[in-house]
Amino acid sequence: MRTSTTIEASGGSWRETVDFVTEAERLGMDICWVAEAWGSEAPSPLGYLAARTERMLLGSGIIQLATRTPAAIARAAITLSNISEGRFLLGLGPSGPQVIEGLHGVPFARPLTRMRETVEIVRQAVAGEKLAYEGREFTLPLPGGEAKPMRLSMRAEHDLPVYLATLSPKMLRLTGEIADGWLGTSFVPEGAQGAYFDHLDAGLAAAGRERSDLDVCQGAEVAFAEDEDALRAMVAGRKKELAFSLGGMGSATTNYYNNAYSRQGWAVTAAEVRARWQAGDRDGAAELVTDDMVLATTLIGTEPMVRERLRVWSAAGVDTVRLYPSGDTLEARLTTLGRALDLVRDVGAASAGQEACGPVASA
Repeated sequence: MRTSTTIEASGGSWRETVDFVTEAERLGMDICWVAEAWGSEAPSPLGYLAARTERMLLGSGIIQLATRTPAAIARAAITLSNISEGRFLLGLGPSGPQVIEGLHGVPFARPLTRMRETVEIVRQAVAGEKLAYEGREFTLPLPGGEAKPMRLSMRAEHDLPVYLATLSPKMLRLTGEIADGWLGTSFVPEGAQGAYFDHLDAGLAAAGRERSDLDVCQGAEVAFAEDEDALRAMVAGRKKELAFSLGGMGSATTNYYNNAYSRQGWAVTAAEVRARWQAGDRDGAAELVTDDMVLATTLIGTEPMVRERLRVWSAAGVDTVRLYPSGDTLEARLTTLGRALDLVRDVGAASAGQEACGPVASA
């Protein structure tokens, strides 16, 4: 598996964040994704990091649809790709109605159509074509105006892979059909086939592609507990965070994280958590979250536990693991990251060794 992480420019010390990224590159990290939620944007920090790194790939994880026109997304992507000398990955995601409608005042309706059309227009721009497009969400040039089709005055100097952050079945199918990579979350490898891969594979098949044509990038917090007592305390501390994802993300009726957990065996619990959270009972919502819900979707545990979970993730089809290292200080987070990177390498070496040996002949 390749390794990656995600940072955000909101909150904390930007200087410390940059130190984290540059040290992560020195430790051998392959990709750094930059998020935007309802705080900082992604392109500006990516441009800064392009100047401070040399080898690491840099990706928007993610640029939110509906916050920019497809042409604006294309201009930012091509600019970042060119100034980083081909190290940029364009990650796009629909976000949710709370952010898109509440913060930007733009309708969240038809995110599936918006995603497909945005990717098609971006790829027109990357190919150096004039932007002439007739879709349900976008028509270029604007009908009835004075404009003619235009092409960007800049050219993409490198390939520009497109990753989609998707969770719903229809969005997953679209990802398999048109994307170069999938940025997933809320991932339980034991339930991933029905919850995720069946839909991704359907999209791949519709486009005449195979799983190897899609980089499966999954993320989770990684934290090491020295013993079982420490692990119990660690898991208990994560339940409020998971309750927020299940009950507070999105809106009262649209929560893709809740839906993802529901498809992986926790439908009743996820519904109860959301109901309590929406009613204002945050502590009650957290109490409903089980230890298994935390451990199944994270890389938290003793070192042998984390190593085994990484092996399971790899066997389930994860190509790139996205690590969110725990720690109260920069030094602590980097220590956690270094341990996790060593484990990923160990898992990869063991897997390569098994493949090299081939099947064991029976006596």
